[in-house]
Amino acid sequence: MLDRPNLKAVIEALIFAADTALSLDKMASVLEGEDKNEIKAALSELMEDYRARAGGVLMEEAAGGFQFRTNPEFAPWLRRLFKIGLQKISKAAMESLAIVAYKQPVTRGELEAIRGVDSGGVLATLMDKRFIKIVGRKEVPGRPVVYGTTREFLETFDLKDLSCLPSLKDIQKMEEENGEENAQAQDTSTDAVQDSSGSQAEDKGRVEEPAPGEEGPEDHNEAGPGEEGSDGGRSS
Repeated sequence: MLDRPNLKAVIEALIFAADTALSLDKMASVLEGEDKNEIKAALSELMEDYRARAGGVLMEEAAGGFQFRTNPEFAPWLRRLFKIGLQKISKAAMESLAIVAYKQPVTRGELEAIRGVDSGGVLATLMDKRFIKIVGRKEVPGRPVVYGTTREFLETFDLKDLSCLPSLKDIQKMEEENGEENAQAQDTSTDAVQDSSGSQAEDKGRVEEPAPGEEGPEDHNEAGPGEEGSDGGRSS
């Protein structure tokens, strides 16, 4: 039996050497004779050690196992290293990926029935990105292939497993909240425009009063007949 420090060191080495996320069961099979609960406790301590260190590498649980992942804060430097830009996925691809994730295993026909458009190109793109794969054939006439998500999908979206996907109720709630926030922001913007327009209208309709001691435009009249001129002269 290994003591806790040595057990943590061995686990760290195993996870570092593994080319994919290493499951707890796989670790237990390698660490033959070690108590599984002790391995879990050592894993928790190890992950906390990396979080407390706040360095460039973290140990995280994803895709049904544990793996080292770079700290998201340092993504800009990693993109420079690998000379890649931000990886974007089109709305059509995200929509199709979500359907596969929630409905899997799903055929292309079933996917297209939900989306209402041809999805062959999108499916090919998702397979190229290794987010989905063919997982079998459906036992119906023609035996069409069925698609499911991959380990890379879980790793990319930082999911332990498919049970970590948000429920449809959660998604609906988030959409409603976003809709309310957008409506409030629009109302605020409209009120600000109206306030600004009202202030401008008030400024245009306001007549400025002459300051004390100043003459208004009507105070510059010429002296009328029979009145003294401005020079105060009189006829003798």
